[in-house]
Amino acid sequence: MSVVFVHGVPDTPRVWDAVVSRLDRKDVVRQSLPGFGCSLPKNFGATKEAYVEWLLGELRALKGPIDLVGHDWGGLLVVRAGSVRPEAVRNWAAGGAPLDREYMWHQAARARQTPGMGERVLEGLTPEALQAALVAAGVPAADAATATGNLDDTMKQCILKLYRSAVTAGAEWEDDLRRVSAPGSSCGREGSVRAGGVRRAPRPEDPRAARVFSGLLALVAARASRRSGRRAPASLGRGLSPSPYPLPWKGRGDRVRRSGASPFRRRA
Repeated sequence: MSVVFVHGVPDTPRVWDAVVSRLDRKDVVRQSLPGFGCSLPKNFGATKEAYVEWLLGELRALKGPIDLVGHDWGGLLVVRAGSVRPEAVRNWAAGGAPLDREYMWHQAARARQTPGMGERVLEGLTPEALQAALVAAGVPAADAATATGNLDDTMKQCILKLYRSAVTAGAEWEDDLRRVSAPGSSCGREGSVRAGGVRRAPRPEDPRAARVFSGLLALVAARASRRSGRRAPASLGRGLSPSPYPLPWKGRGDRVRRSGASPFRRRA
């Protein structure tokens, strides 16, 4: 049995350090997306499908039921893995992973997807510039420095290929979401909370969304800990946000319903 963490773009597995330090379990696996702080496999295409196949291969190498946790592109890969191999996933949680044919990519993504513009943008993206942008967005300076330490030409090329392969990812992948059978939850980039067939949208600027995601991460770990006979610390999840917020799985505050139904099903 393992809990697998999948980071986003442009991150490395170190983005999960604070989360993992709060887990009361020893079966933690932090995956490193090829090209993001590590080498690329031979002939690796760095497209969205290539990263999905890579993740599925990593999951096949693990024994027992798997709890999957992902953020940003890691969240998209987690949800896709649950669609393609639903039997391999026991629980999942994803944050900042909008998978909807109606979703419009954010401004930075659209720039990366545009030939010529994407190259110019990433050429000017230095570790110092990225660190400053993350700090301006509210990321602690120490964490921002860690996140940008592996930004290099290989990572930049992978970013371009990945985003350009995903212009129509929502249209290509959304219909397969009905195959997701494992219970899980997702907190959207713009603050929408989707879980167990329920779709709600708090105010886009609502800072609670990030805190709810912290609780969702805790939910995955807590479920696994209960089933394995090990106890997850009560502080799990709350310590990931500047101010404590009631965890949704305790039934207080911003509640999130959970079930085995697809979490992205639209309401009639």
